[in-house]
Amino acid sequence: MVVFSRGQGKISLIAKGIRQLKSKKRGSLEVFSQINFQATKTKSIDILTEVEIKNSFLSLRKDLKKVAMAYYFVEVIGRSLGENQKSEKVFDILLESFEELKVRETQLRDLKEKFIYRVLVALGFWPKGEKLENADLILEEVLERRVNSARVGKKLFS
Repeated sequence: MVVFSRGQGKISLIAKGIRQLKSKKRGSLEVFSQINFQATKTKSIDILTEVEIKNSFLSLRKDLKKVAMAYYFVEVIGRSLGENQKSEKVFDILLESFEELKVRETQLRDLKEKFIYRVLVALGFWPKGEKLENADLILEEVLERRVNSARVGKKLFS
């Protein structure tokens, strides 16, 4: 599994035994959840040892449009940062975007544009204060590939 943490950045972990019905970690590892965790370092991929939910963002998983947008946010972050690349600013942008998505009912496209702008500025790909026209195209140029979850979002938001 891939975790994006404030202090360590984007990291890969193994969650041993997570599929077992009696696993204590099972209920704590949900997509889009903010967690506190501990992991043990190994020679290859670190092993997740403890997990505690901080914010489940449950309401995001109850609305298909919000799920699509949350997946988009996560995919953009995943493609923007390399393994172990730290960015507290990007972490905060993702968290704030999830919080805003949680309460927002309309204008999700505006939230998406705002998210792209903030991430590009935080990573140094766009000058702060300059208007961002055609954000999707610029993001694809920066990432050098298409964002797959954007196609799902286009169908949902059209």
